[in-house]
Amino acid sequence: MDFTLIETFRYEPGQGPLRIDQHMKRLARSADALRFRQPAAARKKLDEHLKDAAEPLRVRLTLTPKGEIDITSTPFTPLDEDTVWTLRVAQTRLDSADPLLRHKTSKRDVYEAARAEYSKEDADEVLLLNELGDVCEGTITSIFVEETGGPLMTPPLNSGLLSGVFRTDMICRQKARSQRLRLQDLRNRQIFVGNSLRGLIRAQLITD
Repeated sequence: MDFTLIETFRYEPGQGPLRIDQHMKRLARSADALRFRQPAAARKKLDEHLKDAAEPLRVRLTLTPKGEIDITSTPFTPLDEDTVWTLRVAQTRLDSADPLLRHKTSKRDVYEAARAEYSKEDADEVLLLNELGDVCEGTITSIFVEETGGPLMTPPLNSGLLSGVFRTDMICRQKARSQRLRLQDLRNRQIFVGNSLRGLIRAQLITD
């Protein structure tokens, strides 16, 4: 196989790697599904990598098909609380029948193509739809839509999207529920994007 599995998460002093159990479980499930060799002592290697960490970090763990692990980290700066990301819709479409979309891998051609449709000045994040026009996800985030009197709505996995750790955590804590979404469902509603690194970020959809 010409790709690796990836887990990206935040380390906070005094808390450790956030949602690390969920990340390691997803890594193991993806390794099984894609017939990667299970990593040996992955948690021990991570603990060793982070033993002297004294500041917030962005941590990236990769797994090769042979079970080899690589861990890198860089300083992490959180966004301001009042940050609002500009969100635009890509012409590039996801294939809901592609099973690889459920796993976080280095095979990111479709996401890179979508991101390349807009400059960083024109869009902080780019939203992808599937071949049916259903809302799926951003290039690096899951999407959430506010529903009056209920939890946030987020697209179901069978629309063709990553089983994001942050998305799963939101559903498990009953902060979100899966719901098939179309672009019209996003209009005149509060939108958020989010991932395990940055949490929930307010977003504004621009479709002109």
